[in-house]
Amino acid sequence: MIIIGHPWIKSNRFFKVFSIEGIEKSKPDDIILLEPLVDSHTYAQHCQANGIPFAVAVNTLDDALFANALGAKYIICEEDEALMIQPVAQEYLFDTRVLVLIHSEKEISKIARGGIDGVIFDSAIY
Repeated sequence: MIIIGHPWIKSNRFFKVFSIEGIEKSKPDDIILLEPLVDSHTYAQHCQANGIPFAVAVNTLDDALFANALGAKYIICEEDEALMIQPVAQEYLFDTRVLVLIHSEKEISKIARGGIDGVIFDSAIY
């Protein structure tokens, strides 16, 4: 299970951007966070073309499918969406990993029991 943002585990910073300029201001080890995909697909294409790792916050299975097709490293969603997306991601062998946004360490084991790829603490997003 992937755990991002826990103080015991070193992880990349997820940097929320809303423009190409925002992408250019990010640090080399940042993961660019895009949301929503309908407004940020051109930024996803820019990241893909330039080898910049990025994540997409999604609310639907359609957005997850598009995010994977665009080369997102991660999909970030709520638990209910993750439980719907994860089986499809496994069936189609997504390269994109499904992460559930969490606020407390207590949520990790529940998400793990659901078979989700991983979790990201809200504190890991800037």
